[in-house]
Amino acid sequence: MSEYILEIQNLTKEFPGVRALDNVSLQVKRGEIHSLCGENGAGKSTLMSVVSGVHPKGSYEGKVFYKGRETNYHSVKDSEKEGLTIIHQELALSPYLSIYENIFLGHMKTTYGVINWNYYIKESQKFLDRVGLKENPATIVSKLGVGKQQLVEIARALSKQVELLILDEPTSSLNDEESSKLLDLILEFKRQGITSIMISHKLNEVLKIADAVTVLRDGKSISSYDVKKDGLTEAMIIKDMVGRDLTHRFPERKSRPGETIMEVKHWSVYHPEYHTMKVVDDASFHVRKGEIVAFCGPMGAGRTELMMSLYGQSYGFRSEGELYLHGKRTTLKSARAALTSGLGYVSEDRKTLGLILIQSIKANISASSLKKLSRFGIVAAPREVEEAEKYRRDLRIKTPSINQLVRNLSGGNQQKVVVSRTLLADPEIFIVDEPTRGIDVGAKTEIYEILNNLVAQGKSVVMISSELPEAMGMADRIYVMNEGKIKGELAHDEADQEKIMRIALLD
Repeated sequence: MSEYILEIQNLTKEFPGVRALDNVSLQVKRGEIHSLCGENGAGKSTLMSVVSGVHPKGSYEGKVFYKGRETNYHSVKDSEKEGLTIIHQELALSPYLSIYENIFLGHMKTTYGVINWNYYIKESQKFLDRVGLKENPATIVSKLGVGKQQLVEIARALSKQVELLILDEPTSSLNDEESSKLLDLILEFKRQGITSIMISHKLNEVLKIADAVTVLRDGKSISSYDVKKDGLTEAMIIKDMVGRDLTHRFPERKSRPGETIMEVKHWSVYHPEYHTMKVVDDASFHVRKGEIVAFCGPMGAGRTELMMSLYGQSYGFRSEGELYLHGKRTTLKSARAALTSGLGYVSEDRKTLGLILIQSIKANISASSLKKLSRFGIVAAPREVEEAEKYRRDLRIKTPSINQLVRNLSGGNQQKVVVSRTLLADPEIFIVDEPTRGIDVGAKTEIYEILNNLVAQGKSVVMISSELPEAMGMADRIYVMNEGKIKGELAHDEADQEKIMRIALLD
């Protein structure tokens, strides 16, 4: 038996106008945790989609060997039958079905056409115990948080007798505690003999659990390392990823905050379905011209709900409190009114709330500025192209054309399109919700530089971030939230992770 459970030889995959993978080779040993690293658009997800049958045999050149045999997959079902399962970054659960129904969806057995539901409820409990999810199997999936939904996905993989588990950015939507539990679970699978391939931009997590690391850049395999033998460091991975040394993760800037440009007093927001439940409770804060203000706190703290409700009442049954812009009390009844008043919003959920996936890069960038680009009610096509090309160059969006459909871009490049659209609208206050989620370190630095440039121009940035090092590295001030309340405020010089967590957990 070969020591390698997976071998990829000279694999090339092309899409219209772009070569996503160029002669990639890779070997994964049985029972190891192998991490794939690389910038957005490097080809990591595409490579694993080929391996798992998302891109069927015949749509690529090269060979893939799984358990010593060349694969001939025409769909994901073919790979799952052989114990190879992929969990994508965007979870593929049915939100209106129960946990146990999701676990066995697509591979339930029947007797004379009848499903024994009690059997599957009981059977699902075994897999929930293995992933450590203490929920009733009959619970509807939409009522679970993202971290627990991730565990349901893994339980489903285990129900298919998985031998090779591929996880694409498994911790990108999780907080630190949930991420730690998931990493421990992957290590436990290793002890049980399950091989894992993890795609991740979080290099500290990679070095914590991976036995081997392969770096891709521009669709090519650049390097492979044995983590312990080669003494692998974050700096070594980053250099291979971006082709250069990245000395400053958080670009330096001089902070010169001016007068208060936005002030919120006693702001409360009520749940859109449970109308008496406060999601945000009596929040007060201010933002000054030319500064970055970060909001930190655990998942469910109310940070996103607070900002969305301020942005033209985009969240909640109702909100109450006072909003002041430039010292004048303001009521914003729609997202359009918020944009007109100088607020810009970049959502954490770029695919659902930030982008029109079936439209081009050009159309997405110009979507919020059509009036600005129009004359006598008609969009000036040359100017629309000019602006889209400008942001493609400035933000280094990897694409052969601005006419490329946004759904064909990598996650990081999709994020750059969302940021481009907000930049074109030219608001005074940028609200950015998890601006670097699912983005590689090189692209993160580019986003940070964009935010710093905005502040240098006298604009203001409100940043929601679950990554505490990011908040501490970028913000002039940090507000700490939990349970819908602002628990405290820290200046840049006094903030550290321990203080932030202590404030968040205060009664």
